[in-house]
Amino acid sequence: MPQITGDRIKALADLLQQAEATRTGAAPLTASEPSLSVEDAYQIQLHNIGRKTAAGQVITGKKIGLTSLAMQKLLGVDQPDYGHLLDSMVVENGGDVSMTRVMQPRVEAEIAFVLKRDLVGPNVTALDVLLATDYITPSFEIVDSRIQDWKITLADTVADNASSGLYLLGEQRFAVDAVDLETLGMAFYKNGQLVNTGVGAAALGHPAHCVAWLANKLFAFGVTLKAGEVILSGALSAAANAAPGDHFSARFAHLGEVSVRFVE
Repeated sequence: MPQITGDRIKALADLLQQAEATRTGAAPLTASEPSLSVEDAYQIQLHNIGRKTAAGQVITGKKIGLTSLAMQKLLGVDQPDYGHLLDSMVVENGGDVSMTRVMQPRVEAEIAFVLKRDLVGPNVTALDVLLATDYITPSFEIVDSRIQDWKITLADTVADNASSGLYLLGEQRFAVDAVDLETLGMAFYKNGQLVNTGVGAAALGHPAHCVAWLANKLFAFGVTLKAGEVILSGALSAAANAAPGDHFSARFAHLGEVSVRFVE
């Protein structure tokens, strides 16, 4: 249950909304509210998502963050987090991203699941996820933070929609059983240079475990993963910082390639 008042939830949500509108990073919410809990932070996230949907934006799916052990250790947590995807966040594969759309972007390569059936917690398994998946496709998540200099705790990133920014999907669609997602390899390039590699197992051992975790986590908030939603299942390797002129591509074994360029 939230530990702070509804008025305080709104005030903290206002700070993030203003930071996004002015493209000026805010101080960490936990600096002014040290007792901010993860439950409070999700309420802040939901408050701002509610504002955006009321203004006409459409929820297209969810993203899962902190799926790697390294990132969990960095923030001192033992589980992932999640945020919402909106139609305003979509980028075309191979397209350009204007720096006016982002503040301090980083790029992550992930496997996206698109659902053909709803997934309702609290007892969803990885097998349930595979059976409910319409198709998978390679993706880029462009994470971003409304918190200045990425000085975040878990509560800060959760409140900030899990540091969601933009995302893009590959054009090709693949049956979920067409490849071994656990051993699927990925090579990540920045400006033509290999910067890191990853495998499906980097995301909680198997990307489907991440989606199952999300469905079960959302049950506590009365939220269901819906047919047609895109689920970004978690980064397969470390994120790379992006600046104007940078070009990124990721090649996924058997699944093809995604790419994006950042421009002024």
